[in-house]
Amino acid sequence: MQVMEKIVEQGLLYDFYGSLLTKHQQEIYEKVVYENLSLNEVAETEGVSKQAVHDLVRRCTIIMRGYEEKLGMIRRFGRIRESADRLRELAASGEISGEHSARLSEIAEEICTDLES
Repeated sequence: MQVMEKIVEQGLLYDFYGSLLTKHQQEIYEKVVYENLSLNEVAETEGVSKQAVHDLVRRCTIIMRGYEEKLGMIRRFGRIRESADRLRELAASGEISGEHSARLSEIAEEICTDLES
């Protein structure tokens, strides 16, 4: 897995499942992934070893991947988003009459807004 893919995966996992981690896990994970602090920096501020920080971040990622395997929220989110995009495209294509097209477009926008909140 490339670095960028890993960062995106970690962000998505945390967005969906981060609240299921303990407060301590959340704090360390956020420092490493979101604040981009080095393992050494986090280890120093937490009074633990670099290896302990590495292991915690790795363990959190594994835990959240397990949640995704069981719950599939990220996968569902992606499918809903794709469906809403297809609705938008259909509404804009002209294949549907004006009134229905406008309503279809409104519904797609509502879905996208709900997904983003």
